[in-house]
This record gives sequence, C-alpha cells and structure tokens, in this order.
Amino acid sequence: MNVITDKKSALSIQLEQISEKTKCNKAPPVSFFVRRYPEGKSKCKDHNEDVSFVCNTCNVVVCSSCVTGSHSGHAFSKLLDSITQLKETNTTDLRSKVQTVTTNMKQIEEGMKAFDVKVEGIVKAITEEGTKIKTMVDTCVAEMIISVRDQSKTEKDKLTKIIADTQMDLKVGSKLDKKTYDLDKIRNHGELLQSLQKLTDDVAKLTVKPLPEFPNIHYTAKSTTDNNIKQLFGIFKLSSDARFYEPDVKPKEKVVHPYKCGMWGNEQQMSACSNSDLNG
Repeated sequence: MNVITDKKSALSIQLEQISEKTKCNKAPPVSFFVRRYPEGKSKCKDHNEDVSFVCNTCNVVVCSSCVTGSHSGHAFSKLLDSITQLKETNTTDLRSKVQTVTTNMKQIEEGMKAFDVKVEGIVKAITEEGTKIKTMVDTCVAEMIISVRDQSKTEKDKLTKIIADTQMDLKVGSKLDKKTYDLDKIRNHGELLQSLQKLTDDVAKLTVKPLPEFPNIHYTAKSTTDNNIKQLFGIFKLSSDARFYEPDVKPKEKVVHPYKCGMWGNEQQMSACSNSDLNG
C-alpha cells in the first residue's frame, strides 16, 4: 500500500491550508489542493494483479483481468481518475462551504451592528416618550391645581361677603343696644314711649341671616398600576430577520464508494471523507 510520509494525513494538511487561506479572504485554486499520488499497489485477490479500475456497475475496484472476465460488459472508470475526481469534488465543496461560512459570519457581524443601532434607537424613543409623558403629567397637575384654587376662591368669596354683611348687621345691633342702654337712663315720660316704639321698629328690622351651606371639596384618586402606566407608552417587538443569517439546513450528501479489505474479501463501503485510504 502507498504510504504518505508526512506526520499528518493529506486531508489534515489540506484543511489547515484551507484555514490559513480563508484567513486572508483569498480562496486558493482547486489545483492547489489536488495532489496526484502514485496509484495504489493493492492486488486483486482473484488474479493477483494491481487494481486500476472501478466497476461502476458493481461499484467495486477491479484489475484488468476482471474487466475482461467476470465484469465483462460493465461500465468502468480508471481508479486514479475516480480518486482524483472525488478529491476535486471534496475540495471544491469544502472551499465553497468555507467561503459561505465566512460570508455568513460577516453578515452576522453586520447584522449585530445594525441591530445594536436599532436597539439604541428604541431606547432613545422610549426615553423621549417618557419625558413627553412626564411633561404632560406635570402640565395636567398644574392645571388641576389652578382649577381647584380658582373654584375654591369663588366659594370663599361668597362666604367672605356673607361675613361682611353679618358684620354690618352686628354694627347696627350694637348701635341699637347702645340706644337701649341710653333710653334706660331717661325718666318715664311721653317722649320715652315714642323712642321705645321706634327702637322696637328698628330691632324688628334687624334680621339674622341663617347659616349658609358651607362648601365642601374632596378628591377621589384613581387606582393606578404599572400596567396603566405602560399603556401610555408604545410597544416594541423583536423579530428575526432572515437576511442576517440563514443556516444551511440542507442535509449533507454522503458520497459512498467501495473498497476491499486487505485480504480482498467481503466488499465494504466508506465515506468520501476517508478516500485517502484508497491511496494506502
């Protein structure tokens, strides 16, 4: 079997080279990855000849005698060509996926930056709306206080007028009381009778106004919850934007090709990622 002298497998070396190249954002050409190793020296169990063909009909590796013998009339391809084609296919697919992942990462980073800008915009909008609502609340409170003071002043003015009128009545009553006191000092005679009669008429004219209805005021506070406050604000909604990143959900196709064990016994299969075993 053919032996690769490097400590690392050919596939590992290729992957490392892909990683280094993608860091520079420059994908190497396909020919960079393709290495034509010498054809394997595995022997056909039936004819003890080097296997150099692939029977596409039976999906097995065969020698030239098998081509004209038990596999006569089947479709064939050269083993080296099949190996080279698989390597080129794997390399092309791998490079394409690395480029896609790199592009996706850039789009994700750009999407994150754009999202951060939008988040800051939303925060600013909420802050401005909160300031506006605070101003409106302060204005409303000031207007309510002015209204309360204006209306209460009107009621107080009514009471003030009643007090003023009552004070005038008190002055009249005080004068009549003094007049009564003065009349008590006068001797009983005809003029006193006339004075008392006039005083009686004046006392009758003095009226005592009933107590007015006193104004009352009360305030009924509304029950306010956090939810009531939140209803004053707008709402924000988070949604996924497929333009930022769309993961590849397509299942990987597993390329399978045949090989035979060292004793060339039962046929087995291996995936394309292990095709380096065909060289060994």
